[in-house]
Amino acid sequence: MAIHAEGLVAIVLFYVLILFVGIWAAWKNKNSGVSEGIDRSESIMVGGRDIGLFVGGFTMTATWVGGGYINGTAEYVYLPDYGLAWAQAPFGYALSLVLGGLFFAKPMRSRGYVTMLDPFQQLYGKRMGGLLFIPALMGEIFWSAAILSALGATLSVIVDININMSVVISALIAIFYTLVGGLYSVAYTDVVQLFCIFLGLWISVPFALSNPAVSDIGLSAKEAIYQSPWLGKIKPEDNWLWADNFFLLMLGGIPWQVYFQRVLSASSATYAQVLSFIAAFGCLVMAVPSVLIGAIGASTDWNQTTYGSLAPKDKDESDMILPIVLQHLCPPYISFFGLGAVSAAVMSSADSSILSASSMFARNIYQLAFRQSASDNEIVWVMRITIFVFGALATAMALLTGSVYGLWYLSSDLVYVIIFPQLLSVLFVKGTNTYGSVAAYIFGLLLRIGGGEPYLKLPPFIYYPGWVTVERVHHLTGDVEFFIQQRFPFKSVSMLASFLANVAFSYLTKYLFESGMLSHKYDFMDAVVSKHSKEIMDKATLVSNHDNIILSEMAPVRQALGATLAGTFTNTEVLSDDGASSPESFHSKN
Repeated sequence: MAIHAEGLVAIVLFYVLILFVGIWAAWKNKNSGVSEGIDRSESIMVGGRDIGLFVGGFTMTATWVGGGYINGTAEYVYLPDYGLAWAQAPFGYALSLVLGGLFFAKPMRSRGYVTMLDPFQQLYGKRMGGLLFIPALMGEIFWSAAILSALGATLSVIVDININMSVVISALIAIFYTLVGGLYSVAYTDVVQLFCIFLGLWISVPFALSNPAVSDIGLSAKEAIYQSPWLGKIKPEDNWLWADNFFLLMLGGIPWQVYFQRVLSASSATYAQVLSFIAAFGCLVMAVPSVLIGAIGASTDWNQTTYGSLAPKDKDESDMILPIVLQHLCPPYISFFGLGAVSAAVMSSADSSILSASSMFARNIYQLAFRQSASDNEIVWVMRITIFVFGALATAMALLTGSVYGLWYLSSDLVYVIIFPQLLSVLFVKGTNTYGSVAAYIFGLLLRIGGGEPYLKLPPFIYYPGWVTVERVHHLTGDVEFFIQQRFPFKSVSMLASFLANVAFSYLTKYLFESGMLSHKYDFMDAVVSKHSKEIMDKATLVSNHDNIILSEMAPVRQALGATLAGTFTNTEVLSDDGASSPESFHSKN
């Protein structure tokens, strides 16, 4: 296998640039937050809460704009029978950021949380926080693995280097600068990576469009030339399926630590909202070159190119249409620049997901659940170890697991079905408790898993109305595969059922215990009767004093830029005798 020297040089230059920026950002901000009294561990997680508009806008956009985003958008536009109509990610994630900014960014940032799981542990307890950590962790790890896997395939297409080596090197670079600088390194490298993506893809588009093998994309948008029109269409029988997937992106894109990591690092609640709106616009802008490349792929007579007589769709390589267009329709020096952009995009997603997973583990599992007395230095080292462990795990999955995309699809569904309704409840519904949270978790999990997952060959045990058997033909082998497609919007229905279960079971258990129909001794979760709970969170520590909590015991909580954090982790529902149990009753000051 020949190694393309120019391509290798281009990749090395991009990687060296990103590594340099990551190390520089760590050095520049090594003392950030110290003067305000912010712990080093918190500085790694949320960057001292002083991320400004420029860097913040770029890093918030990079929440979703990465290797999977630009490759996936191009793939769906290119795929026959799908087209632009089914390329939902740009609009879905843009609306997700708008809704996140309108409704979720302000309450999360103004209460001074450090991770997305903090409000859950505050209201539902550390055990429930641990349960909710599982789908959140799965989503981050499988997402990292999926995009690293895509990177390996992309590099092998253009540069002809070993897939395993390219994945390992990319992961090591991302892990290294994340280890050194935490969120600061992630944020500053996001600026460089998004700039590379934008420039690299836009430089490639005019060359690809002017290739003699490419027809007029305006014509191929509405008429079949080499394949069906790339604008695509939604068949009437697929309306509910389309809507289900769109709501999954729009609402399921909110409850991710990679998003709230950026929200909580903003210098104020208002900034967090503004950054979300900027990122929504950025998502749409960054999708344009990917849409054009997908359209170019659908408008190309591949027989006239160096690719070969068969189109990518006939070789089951539709998922690599973006690097294929770069290689075969652009001059070599342009394709290598575009490839650097794609590899940069992948790292911009992988680093933040790995940091998110390690932040949640170090704070919500290790510190708040097991080692309340852990020192700040100990938490920093736990974060460093887990960054390496989770990075290695994602890399291993990318190299060894053939169904990594299926795992990510399923875990992202679980984030939508389980965590989103719980986030709604904990922030906006007064009166929910741990019993309702457990019931919601079980309902959502069973209803989603019951629908099956074709990518994992997981058969359904709940056949929702309108299910059909679909035939899938593998073009290269000629194998025919049959799977069940659920056309009913069962993911969104599962999410709604989970939300309603939380509210219903919370109020039911509250009524049963308070009316005396159930003895107080059965309140084993201390969620209804035992208001003076043995567990209460302050800013970074669970403080207990046998049977009673008094305010004088609370560890002092320092102010952080723009937000009053005194009482941030003081559950006033626990400390008072009224029936309020929603975070609305928590003391907070915007």
